[in-house]
Amino acid sequence: MLNHIVIMGWLARDPELRHTQSGTPVATFRLAVDRDFKDKNTGERATDWIDVVAWRGTGEFVSRYFSKGRMAVVEGRLQMRDWTDKDGNRRTSAEVVADNIYFGDSRRDGDERGSYGERGAGPSYGGGYGSGRPSAPAADYGVPPAGDQFAELTDDDGDLPF
Repeated sequence: MLNHIVIMGWLARDPELRHTQSGTPVATFRLAVDRDFKDKNTGERATDWIDVVAWRGTGEFVSRYFSKGRMAVVEGRLQMRDWTDKDGNRRTSAEVVADNIYFGDSRRDGDERGSYGERGAGPSYGGGYGSGRPSAPAADYGVPPAGDQFAELTDDDGDLPF
């Protein structure tokens, strides 16, 4: 059987990081994902609001580096969850359990957490972080500010990594 999903969208709110009773970190957030087609009558794209759950290191990663308005690419699996509401009615929810989360945009200069606020602002490409492994922000690697084509590395010790 195959259950693999890849979605890309904007965080609707900041991720919420909690811990289970045994101390396992789990982050939850919602992505706003535009559909690929436009409505015939309005000419606008509909948006799906998809709940995402990220466990352990992946959850810690997303809660540390992502915030509302940030574009994210999520790889994982679709999970259906049955539950009972406060009135005793049986409900079913669909959510994506994330295996890997990547930046879908780039940071702006001086933007501490990378929140764009407006959808579609900034370039849209994979940022290269993810897999739930926390990484240092790009600014820590001597990446040039937006607009500069090339820049000298500030912390080059002459030791090549390959």
